[in-house]
Formats: sequence, C-alpha cells, structure tokens
Amino acid sequence: MADREQRRKNVIEVLNKARSMELQAISQYMNQHYNLDDKDYGELAAKMKLVAIDEMRHAEAFAERIKELGGEPTTEGAARPEKGQKVETMFPFDAELEDDTIDQYNQFLLVCRDNGDSVSMKIFEQIIEDEQAHFNYFDAVANHINDLGDTFLARIAGTSSATGLQPQGFVITGKGGAGA
Repeated sequence: MADREQRRKNVIEVLNKARSMELQAISQYMNQHYNLDDKDYGELAAKMKLVAIDEMRHAEAFAERIKELGGEPTTEGAARPEKGQKVETMFPFDAELEDDTIDQYNQFLLVCRDNGDSVSMKIFEQIIEDEQAHFNYFDAVANHINDLGDTFLARIAGTSSATGLQPQGFVITGKGGAGA
C-alpha cells in the first residue's frame, strides 16, 4: 500500500488530467459556439455556450480540489481544439469526446477510490452525470441532423443565440433537450 503522500500525488495526477480535458473541452465548445453563431444557428450556438460554461465549472472544481490537496492545477488543455468543423460533423465529434470523457472519468474515479479519496470520488461522480447529459444532448442533435438533415438545420437557422446573464450552465438549467 502506498504511503499517504504517494496516494495524494496519484489523486492530484488524475485530477490534473481531468482538468486538462476540461480545458480542451472549453476551447472546443467555445470555438464551435462562435462558428454556430456565425452560421446563424443561434439555438445550437446558445446551447453550446452553456455546455462550455459547465465545462468551465468542472475545470474550476478540479482546480479547487487540486489546491486543497496541495497541488498545482494545470493550465494546459489535453489537446488543441478542432477548428473549421461543419455542423454535420460537430455534434458526432462532441458526442464521442463526451463518451471518451465519461470513460476516462470513471477510471479516474477508481484511482481516487483506490487511493482513499472519497471527496475527489464524489467530484468525479457529479461531473460524470453532467458529462452524460452533454453526451445525450450532442448525440440527440447528431441523430436529428443525420435523420432530418437540412430540414432540421433550416428550422434552427435564424434563431437567437442569446443566453442572457444566466449564472447557470447547460445541465443546471435543465434545457438539455434537442430542439428544446
């Protein structure tokens, strides 16, 4: 059994990996938000922004826990955002990103459990629920675009991208339904 210091370092390592994944997601989703807004798909742009705000909240939760454990939160994203995506490829890409994140976070949760950190485990449990809601939304939109194509996109064209000054993100507002 690893000593307490090594167990703490193991948890900080997975928390920082998760934080870097969140930083990547923030960049990815904000880039997509701007592109969707430019293409006048306001409803999709607004929801993408709310998802990005959720990811910001997650990155901050991981950073706070890292600091509580005496670590230094990373400021580097896991990868650079994919830019210039077409609307038709954006949502399947994001669904896969969220699905991979859920898988990774479940593994990170086990590292926390194995190293005796129930507080970090609970953080991962809560964030996994949010990531599942993001996956469900992205997957639903991808299916709508795949099944309905231009008809679905035409219905959204010209909709408002305003999210107001809401202090809440995508998951917290409960506005996660595709086309809602």
